[in-house]
Amino acid sequence: MLKKLKYALILYIVLLAIPVLAVVIFDPYYHYHKPLKGLKAVLYEKEYQVVGTLDHFDYDAVIAGSSVAENYNNSWFDEIFGVKSVKAIRSYGATADLCSFLDRAYEDHDLKMVFYNLDPSSLKVDPEVTFESSGCPMYLYDDNILNDVKYIYNKDVIFEKIPYMLAKSFSDYDEGESYNWGRWKHFDLEMCISQYYRHPSVTPMQEASYRDEAGEANITLIENIVSAHPETKFIIFTPPYSMLWWDNAYREGDTEMYLRLLDFAVKRLSTYDNVRFFMFSGDRDVVLNIENNYMDTLHFSPEINRYMVDRMSRGEMEVDTANISEEIEKLRQMAYEIPEELIKPYEDVLIYGEE
Repeated sequence: MLKKLKYALILYIVLLAIPVLAVVIFDPYYHYHKPLKGLKAVLYEKEYQVVGTLDHFDYDAVIAGSSVAENYNNSWFDEIFGVKSVKAIRSYGATADLCSFLDRAYEDHDLKMVFYNLDPSSLKVDPEVTFESSGCPMYLYDDNILNDVKYIYNKDVIFEKIPYMLAKSFSDYDEGESYNWGRWKHFDLEMCISQYYRHPSVTPMQEASYRDEAGEANITLIENIVSAHPETKFIIFTPPYSMLWWDNAYREGDTEMYLRLLDFAVKRLSTYDNVRFFMFSGDRDVVLNIENNYMDTLHFSPEINRYMVDRMSRGEMEVDTANISEEIEKLRQMAYEIPEELIKPYEDVLIYGEE
C-alpha cells in the first residue's frame, strides 16, 4: 500500500511539473527569458509580452507608442539608425504607461535611442499609470513569483500560446513586425467613414488652457526621462491623425486645446540637446487622404508608418522652438479648414451619432 502511495505521489509531482517545465522552457510571454536559440521572437499580444521583452531581450533602442506605432517594422529603424530595437506599446499611448516602460528598459539596458510616438490625445489625459486599472495581467508586471501560478498553470498558455509560438518560429514570420495588425486591414474611404460617428451639433470652442494641468504633468514625465538619460538620443514624433479626427475635435470644442498642448510639448522637449522633434499632425498629404490612408479616424496604413520613418531619417518635418509657432499656425488653419470646407464632399456619407 505504501509503495502504491509512493508511486502515486511521484506521478502526481511529475504531472504537476510537466506544465511548469513547458511554460518555463518555452515561455511564450518571455516572462523568464528571451527566445530559445532557434526560436523566433513571436510578439502579438502587447499586454502580455511587452514587459518580458523589455526585461530579457537584447536591444539598445525602444520604439514607444500607442496602437498607431504597432505597424512599424523594427528593421526600418535598425537599418536606418544603426540600432537593435524592441517595441513598448500601450494601446492608448498613455504617457505615464510609456514612461514606466522606458524606466523598466533602463533598469538593465543602455539605450542609444528612443523613438517616441507622442499622440496628441495622450497629452490631455491624467498622468497616471493605468496597467492595473485597465486589467493588464499584473502577475507578468510585478516581481512576485508566487502569483506566477496564473501563468505556469494556464491552459491557454500551454495548449494555445506555446504551439502558436512554435508554429510561427518555423514559418516565414517576420520578427520585425512585432504586434503588427495592419496586414489584413482595409484602408479606404468606406472603412474609414464607417468608423466615424459625427456629433450632430458643434460644441462651442472650450478654453485652450482647460487641460493645461494634465498636459504639463505629462510633458514633465517625458522631460524627466529625457533629462535623466542625456546619453540617449530621443526622436519624438506626433502621428498624422486623419481629417475626421480633427473634425471631431472641432465639433467637441477641443481644437484649441490640442494645438496648445502640441505647442507646449515642442517648446519644452525640443530644448534638450538629446531630443529631435518631428510633427506629422499637419501633414496634409496624409491627413486629408481618407480615401486611401485610414481604417478609422486615426489608424493609418503601414505604408504611412514607413513614410514617416523615411522622412524623419532625412530630417524632414522637424520642429523646434524656432519654427513651432509657424507650424502650429499652419496646423490651426488646416484644423479649421477641415470642418468648414474640406469635409463637405463627404457629408452625404457621414454617419451621425446621438447627442
